[in-house]
Amino acid sequence: MTLRDVYQSRVEAGDLYADPAQVAALSALERIRLALESPSSAPRRGLFRKAKTPDRVRGLYLWGGVGRGKSMLMDLFFDTVQVTGKRRVHFHAFMQDVHSGLHAARKSGKDDALAPVATDIATDLRLLCFDEMQITDITDAMIVGRLFQLLFEAGVTVVTTSNRVPDDLYKNGLQRERFLPFIALLKEWLEVQHLASATDYRQNRLSGADVYFTPADRLARAAIDEIWRDFAGEGRAPLILKVKGRAVELPFFCNGVARATFWDLCAQPLGPADYLAIAKAVRVLILEEIPRLSSENFNEARRFVTLIDALYEARVRLIVSAAAEPEMLYMEGEGAFEFERTASRLREMQGADWAAET
Repeated sequence: MTLRDVYQSRVEAGDLYADPAQVAALSALERIRLALESPSSAPRRGLFRKAKTPDRVRGLYLWGGVGRGKSMLMDLFFDTVQVTGKRRVHFHAFMQDVHSGLHAARKSGKDDALAPVATDIATDLRLLCFDEMQITDITDAMIVGRLFQLLFEAGVTVVTTSNRVPDDLYKNGLQRERFLPFIALLKEWLEVQHLASATDYRQNRLSGADVYFTPADRLARAAIDEIWRDFAGEGRAPLILKVKGRAVELPFFCNGVARATFWDLCAQPLGPADYLAIAKAVRVLILEEIPRLSSENFNEARRFVTLIDALYEARVRLIVSAAAEPEMLYMEGEGAFEFERTASRLREMQGADWAAET
């Protein structure tokens, strides 16, 4: 069964809408699937093998606006391709793993810390799928070029999605001239395809729908469960973000959508850097069980304000369940006056066009 057959079956089942731009992208993914399943594309055994190199399979860089179905297509491809040694990971989480590996290699006294990290990643790996490639950190920008060169030379095929065309990665970043060879490398090893759908399915999924549920009771929970299933199916993998050596956990994450409770994110000793990392990593945040706020839970309320500011500035779509309407969440005590701005932002973020691309 081809990828187009699988896609069409889901359309006929009512799970997807037929989209010409998505159908066009299936051709490149089908090319990769067939090549990887070919006997000539044999498993690799590391970076420095002397055996004959099997046929290399050129990957794909699929870019386009938010909500156009990039992650859905990649998941369809990943689930369908019959190949051992495949991995799907959010790009941000992947880079955190790389940094952890670099730290361990340096502690062990390795002169070239990146080579053993790349070897560990590439061993027995044939297909690496990334969701939402984006590079905003100078540390990431300085290492991805050589890291990916090593992975490509080891025979790893990469399929990635992104909201940006390759030439706009790390745009206006510090020392960007040192990053430009990585862009050239991507164009050499990956086919670049624009998913030019006119429809934002993620936004349409929420347009006209409730995104602020009060009170935070079983009915709110049931409504949010339905939204989560619509976004993520049965996905329940956590996303662990490493921020200044700390682990910040979003309990549930799938395709750029995260789900957590107020207590997960605001009852923990988190700060602005943590919330900025969350805002960079997710496109939609489902935040449940926001309580009434007062001087009795001032620290939690202060963190909540910081979280909302980070999400607002990053234009992250927010879906919540709360004990009261925004204006009634924080009625008295220190910080009540300042909370008026947060309430206003919560109200604005409920708009059907919130986070729509400009």
